[in-house]
Amino acid sequence: MKQNRTQKIVTSGVFLALALILPFFTGNIPQIGNAISPMHIPVLILGFIAGWPYGLLVGFIAPLLRSALFSMPPMYPVAIAMAFELAAYGFFTGLLYKKLPKTTGNLYLTLIASMLLGRVVWGVVRFALATVSQTAFTFSMFIAGAFLNAIPGIIIHIILVPIIVLAFQRAGFLDHE
Repeated sequence: MKQNRTQKIVTSGVFLALALILPFFTGNIPQIGNAISPMHIPVLILGFIAGWPYGLLVGFIAPLLRSALFSMPPMYPVAIAMAFELAAYGFFTGLLYKKLPKTTGNLYLTLIASMLLGRVVWGVVRFALATVSQTAFTFSMFIAGAFLNAIPGIIIHIILVPIIVLAFQRAGFLDHE
């Protein structure tokens, strides 16, 4: 079933709300609450189900809005860098899913490629922000922040996102244009 623009806007609003509230549920889990990266999940899924423009927009807005409303994550540099990272997630999941054949293998390929590209975008933005503020952001800090500290979230995303996307697909809720 092809979603119309109104459905995509409503879906985007729901997924934006999820991105804002999910951290409340995981933030109290000692040592892995933030590593689960709960804001990433709705944005990754939205790219698949509504397409890249909606995934990009919600991905960019979510961390900035959450920072403005709840002071978490801190606006500078965390929410700003996350805005670009999540925008990249929404963009790449939507774009790659649209371009590739709709197979389970390509769903995983799209997800993993999007997660890698989003982390590269995050690293570039963090480096740029560090340069502007004359603080350090080394390659080892990038690897730690983008990959090593993110392992729990990466694993959860690789397990959870395809299950949810496949459920939406079976329900006929994904665009196949």
